[in-house]
Order: sequence, then C-alpha cells, then structure tokens
Amino acid sequence: MASIAPRQGGRGRIKSLDEILATAQKKSLKRSLGAFQLTLLGIGAVIGTGIFVLTATAAQKAGPGMMVSFIVAGTVCALAALCYSELASMVPVAGSAYTYSYAVMGEMVAWLVGWALILEYALGASAVAVGWSGFMSGLLDSVGVHIPHALKVGPPIQWGFLQGGEVGGLINLPAVLVVAFVTTLLVIGTKESATFNAVLVVIKITALTLFLIITLPMISGHAANFEPFAPRGWGNPLSSSGTGILGAAASIFFAYVGFDAVSTAAEETKNPQRNVPIGLIASLLICTVFYLLVAGGVVGAYGAQPLMDPATGLAFKEGSPELYASAACQAAHAPTVCSKEALAHILREVSNPLFGNLVGLAAAIALPSVVLLMMFGQTRVFFVMARDGLLPERLSAVHPRFRTPYVVTIVTGFFVAIAAAFLPVGTLADYSNAGTLFAFAAVSLGVMILRKRDPGRARPFRTPALFVLAPLSIAGCLLLFVNLNMESKLLFLSWTLIGLIFYFLYGYRHSNLARGIVDVPELAPDAPGSIGVAPMPGAPVPPDDRG
Repeated sequence: MASIAPRQGGRGRIKSLDEILATAQKKSLKRSLGAFQLTLLGIGAVIGTGIFVLTATAAQKAGPGMMVSFIVAGTVCALAALCYSELASMVPVAGSAYTYSYAVMGEMVAWLVGWALILEYALGASAVAVGWSGFMSGLLDSVGVHIPHALKVGPPIQWGFLQGGEVGGLINLPAVLVVAFVTTLLVIGTKESATFNAVLVVIKITALTLFLIITLPMISGHAANFEPFAPRGWGNPLSSSGTGILGAAASIFFAYVGFDAVSTAAEETKNPQRNVPIGLIASLLICTVFYLLVAGGVVGAYGAQPLMDPATGLAFKEGSPELYASAACQAAHAPTVCSKEALAHILREVSNPLFGNLVGLAAAIALPSVVLLMMFGQTRVFFVMARDGLLPERLSAVHPRFRTPYVVTIVTGFFVAIAAAFLPVGTLADYSNAGTLFAFAAVSLGVMILRKRDPGRARPFRTPALFVLAPLSIAGCLLLFVNLNMESKLLFLSWTLIGLIFYFLYGYRHSNLARGIVDVPELAPDAPGSIGVAPMPGAPVPPDDRG
C-alpha cells in the first residue's frame, strides 16, 4: 500500500539526498562501466551534428574566428562539467540535472529544469536527425542517387519563432525516417552496448582524423584564408541576429552538448565517485582538442568566410532560404557556409572525392546513435518526472512485452519527427542550446547551495575553487544565452512560461510530494529508467559506494 505523509507546501518540496540515494540503492542496478567506457560514452554522445554539420553555421556567423568560438563554448562546458562532477559523485543516480535540482532547489526548479531539458534532448535529437539527412543526401548524390529536393528539406517557414526551410521544400523525409527507426528501437528495447558504442566512437574519431590528416598540411599554403579573422566582430548581445564570435559560440555550444549523458549512467558505473568525473572531463577535453584542430583544417584548407548578399551588402542569415538560393551556393564549388555536410563537402573539393564520401559514410553510420542517445535521455527524464507525479502517470506505462516506457517513447518520437521534418539544423540547435544553458546554470547554482547547506557531506570529487568557477559557469551560460538569436531567446522564455502554467495546473497538485506519497508498490528492481520516489522517513541510507 502507498504510505501517505503530511502534505507539504511548495517551498518544502525537496527530496533529500539521503532519500534519493536510498531509493537508488533499492533498485540495485548492475554497476559495470569504468572510466574508459564512460569516456567513450561521453565522446559518442558529444561528437555528432555539432562538428560534422554546424561548422558551416559557425563560419557564416564568425568566419575564421569560429576557432575562438569553439574555445569559448568549450570553456563554458568545462566549467559546467566540473560542477556536474561534484554532484554526480555525491548522487550517482539517474535523472541528471533534474534529479540534482529536485534535491537541492526543490520541486518547481526541478520541473523547470526538466521542462528545459525537453529543448536539449528532444530538439537536439531533431537537429542531429536533420544533420544526418544532409550527410545521407550528399552521400547518395555522390553515387548518382538523387532524393527530390522537396523531400530533403522543409518548406519556407516564418511562423513567429519557427523560421527556416527552403524554397521548393516540402518535408525532410530522411530525417523523419531516422527518427521513426530510432523510436522503434527504443520501444522494442534495443539499445547500444558499451562495445557497440565504442565501435561507433572509433568510426567518428577515424573520420575526423582522416579529415585532419588531409587538411592540416594545407594550412601553411593558405594563410590568406585566415584573413579577415573576425569579419563580423565579437557580436552584439543586444542584436537580434546572434552573430560574431560570441554568436557562433552560442550556436556551436551544441557541438559539446551530450557530455552530461555521462552523469545519467552513474547508477551503472563502478566506483562512480571516481569514474564519473573522469568520464565527464576526459570526454570534454578530447572533443575540444578535435574541434579546434578540425576548425583549423576547415579554414586552412578551404576557407570559412561569411557569404554576403550583393543586393544589400550584408551577410546572409545562416541557414536561410536566401543563403541557399544565392548564386554562390548554386555554383559548382560552393563555399563552406553553403554546405549541409561541411566536412565531407570540403574533402570532396580539396582532395579525392572518395575521402569526402568516406567521411559522409561515417557520419551516416554514426549520427543515428546520437539521435538514439538524445531520445533515450529525453524519455528517461520524462519517465522519472511521470513517476514523480509531475507528468501524467500514463506516460510511465511500461510495455507488457518489451518492458520499455513505450508511451512516452512514442510521444517523444512523434514530436521529434515533426520538428525534424520542417526546421533546419541551425534553428533546431539554437533552440536546443537555450534549454541546455538553463540546465547547466541550474546545476552550477545547485552545487554552491549544497556546499553551504550541507558542508559536512562526503564529496568524493570536490570542484576546485567552487565559488569562483561556479559563478563563472553561470556567467558563461548567461553570456552564450544572450548571444543566441532573438527567436531562440523568445522561444525559451515562452517555453518556460508554458511550463510554469502546466506545472501549476497539473504538477503542483499531482506530484507525489504534494500528495504526500513517500512509498509506492510500483517501485521495483526491474522498473526501467526511474529513480522512483522517496522512501519512508528513517529509511536506511546506503553506504558510500566506492566500488
């Protein structure tokens, strides 16, 4: 029977860390991942559409200065990763930023973080699906198989926040198909093993290494490609366009999104207090080095100057129908900013087309795994929120045969497919970044609050100079947020308002803490993807797991 505790007010709705840990201990998940596997998991989740596709977006916004943009975005992520590491080592359970926020800042903040994570994971999955579509279409074109233009891109859209598409477009069919494929895999319970993920990581690393081997030697002979280095300056946070070095950093921040997936695997990790921080930081460092080298190769081998509209003298908006319809983009040797498969396109132009096709093939093989990881992360967050009562319980329904949360998976797949069908990758990435930056800032704030509120709790990993680095992390997230384009900022604010309305209409009254539910019979060892709800007060606290 469910046990009922006295009803708690909104301000008191905080799950203690001890209760969360006790609940996680009750699940008794098998711990099998080490630091190496976690690092590969992080690399597998991070390296994807951001570097393979959004390089063109960064080039149109910042030109060669996008190299600095990668450093800025990577630095903000590194600061956030250090904050994540302390919380992940203390609370090695599922739910990531949502769980941490629930434990530290309470239910409403946790709801807003979970609501923002929809932008990170769901729209992020849509962006990767659109990126995959570009690579697949380019790969098929290179072998003489041409998908009709109307079925490769969405139509021109100017619906408030939703802007993009191309003239003559109807629907991005390849993107929809890959989302449907991944949704089916998640419903029937197929998921990547550590070995399979390692193979995909090797494929992506090999493709990027091939790109570097070919392009880096060309830098010395094309020094002029680096001038002007910052043709659109640093950017103006008050501008609605989100351009310049900081605007590009705000967009290619998406290239780093995914490292926090390491923390969602904490319950399956051996010695998580040691291995989770290693996995977070190591994967981020490796990816940053690759990104800087790739950006240098792009500029040095082929150039990355923004494309200007001859009619106005101003730069085209990245990913806009006007950009793709311009004479330069229609030419035989289109510049970097015109490509939806930038790395493969550059190799086809400066080297043997075979090498470009190999990079395109590697992306076509590996990018669906990133869609899977992001959609799995989204369904996991939804599932936990539904088990906490913040979303309708129906979403936590488990398939009787496959034992997967099939309802929330199908719902997620439907909305991911809709976004992928009609919106361009750059737009989706910017929208996704808005939610991610909010979640990262919340984690950075939470770790400071917890350090003050519970200073005596064991911290296997302590963020160095926390009260310097955490505020810098928050400031960095704010800096990138204000340099997003106006559509992304307004979408995030509107999305947050909708989330608050939904919370007070439903979650505030139906959450388990609001109803005083502290134990439920559904909390079983084989319940997929959930941390459950808090155990009865006085439940034993599990010992610190050090492997």
